[in-house]
Amino acid sequence: MASELDQLAQALARLPGLGPRSARRAVLYLVKKREAAMEPLLAALQAVADKLVTCSTCGNVDTVDPCQLCQDPRRDARLLCVVEEVADLWALDRSRLFPGRYHVLGGRLSALEGIRPEDLGIDTLIGRVAAGGIDEVVLATNATLEGQTTAHYLAERLEKFPVRLTQLAHGLPVGGELDYLDEGTLAQALRARRPVS
Repeated sequence: MASELDQLAQALARLPGLGPRSARRAVLYLVKKREAAMEPLLAALQAVADKLVTCSTCGNVDTVDPCQLCQDPRRDARLLCVVEEVADLWALDRSRLFPGRYHVLGGRLSALEGIRPEDLGIDTLIGRVAAGGIDEVVLATNATLEGQTTAHYLAERLEKFPVRLTQLAHGLPVGGELDYLDEGTLAQALRARRPVS
């Protein structure tokens, strides 16, 4: 394989869900379908690379700031769903069951990894809630030890505000991550959310 094609296969193999064999198959497909697949892919990648920004309001990634979700007037600004990562936001939003807005923390608290509250978008979240206009904050952290620790910390920080604190219902698999759950499981978890105790 030519060095450039090998480099492309190696780059694709670093993507989640693609191993070396799948990456080579993808390269062969792109080579065979150069005009129909490779050139549109290159154009799309370049457009995103040129315009990609992190939303200054919620932490989502988009090509505009504030992002399209924050700009959407149909979304209920009184409901705010807090997630660990952008992938979690996208997973929840795909379900089309949450009518509110989102806040991406950019990770979760982890003493082992040295991730502290100041390393996450927690102060920005507190600022959004302190500004008023939010009636409910849904803590949609992952059902991992770190995710639950993060939710508990957020609940303590938010308890002084006049907002209803809820979290996704139990029943999400322990150790599960939102990005890997099917839409039915996410839908049930959103419908059965409960107050944080």
